[in-house]
Parts: sequence; C-alpha cells; structure tokens
Amino acid sequence: MTIDEKLNTLRAGVLGSNDGILTVVGVLFSVAVATTNQFTIFIAGLADLIACAFSMAAGEYASVSTQKDTEKSVVAEEKRLLHDNLDTEKKRIAIFYEEKGVTSATAAEIAEDLINKKPLETLVDIKYNLKLDHYMNPWAAAFSSLFSATAGGIFPLAAMTLSPVSYQWPTTILAVCVSVSLTGYLSAKLGNGLVKIAIIRNLLVGILTMIIHYSIGILL
Repeated sequence: MTIDEKLNTLRAGVLGSNDGILTVVGVLFSVAVATTNQFTIFIAGLADLIACAFSMAAGEYASVSTQKDTEKSVVAEEKRLLHDNLDTEKKRIAIFYEEKGVTSATAAEIAEDLINKKPLETLVDIKYNLKLDHYMNPWAAAFSSLFSATAGGIFPLAAMTLSPVSYQWPTTILAVCVSVSLTGYLSAKLGNGLVKIAIIRNLLVGILTMIIHYSIGILL
C-alpha cells in the first residue's frame, strides 16, 4: 500500500469515527429526553451504534468493490488497446508530455522509452491516474469503517450511560464536543487542510446535531 493509499484509509477512518459520534449522539439525545430509563437509553444507543457500524462497513465494501472492478476493467481495456493500437497509444503518451511543456521531439523519445519498458503501467497512470495492481482490499476497507464507526460512537454512548444521572447531559455534551473537535483536527492534518476551520466546522455540526435531536425528543 502506498503512502497516499494509507492516508486515504486514515482519512476515511476519521470520517467514519465522526459519523459514528454524530449518529449515536443523535439517537441518545432523542431517547434520553423522552425517557429517563437508563437501560432503554443504553439499548437504543447500542443498537444504533451497531447498525451504524455495520451499515458503514457494508457501504464501504460495496464502494471499494465497485472501484476495484472498474479499475480492473480499465486495465483490461488498455491491454487490448496496446495490442490493437500500439502506435495510437504511443502518441497518447507523447501528447501527455507535450501538454506538460516538453518539446515534441523529447516527448516522442519519452513515449518510445516508456512504451518499451512499462507500457501498461504508464497508460493507466496518465489516462486514468491509477497505479497498476494497487487495488484496495474491500474487506480491509469494510473492517476499517466498522472499527472507526464503533470507536467514534463509543464516546457519546459511554458518556451518557456510564456517567452519574445528574451529570450525564453535560458529560455527554463535553464528550461529543471534544471527540468531534479531535476528528476535525485529524482530518485537517491528514488532508493538509486548515485545522482551525475543520475543528470549528465539526464542532458546529456536533452542536447542531445535539440541538436538533434534543428538540425532536421534546416534541415526541
């Protein structure tokens, strides 16, 4: 796995954790407003945590499987084109380097060299921005999402159900604010984004989620 692939996996894990946090706290707030029964609150939160984790894992598996199948199809098509239209593919490589500012003569030399050394790898890269044989594992992606969503959802669930009843609301609010701020920080760091903006954005989304679901609980 390349460094970029590892970073993409980590970013997906962070986003999965964020989804787990917000999904679970949404259910917890709605239920906890409607009832004070701690067991009911716990079961509702746990059920939502499990459903969220498995739903995200299934979605990630399907998404990565589709991407993998598409990439394999692209590679098969390029193999056919190399066999049937070698000169055309060679010109495509030359054009790619010409568009980058290389002279026509030099681009032709580069294309000739690449078509002789690594034709399939070169064409897949320049035409589709794919790395040959670097397919993501759907099962690895699924388990990564399953773990990250579960890890994120545990924060509000533990805060709401393990805290003393008199402190469960402020403890849960604090746990959510801290955890979504952490996922915002990590996503910005991994994606080379603006840390402050990412934290504020996640914090606002977390607070808005709690307000909405608290209001839903009151209405019910």
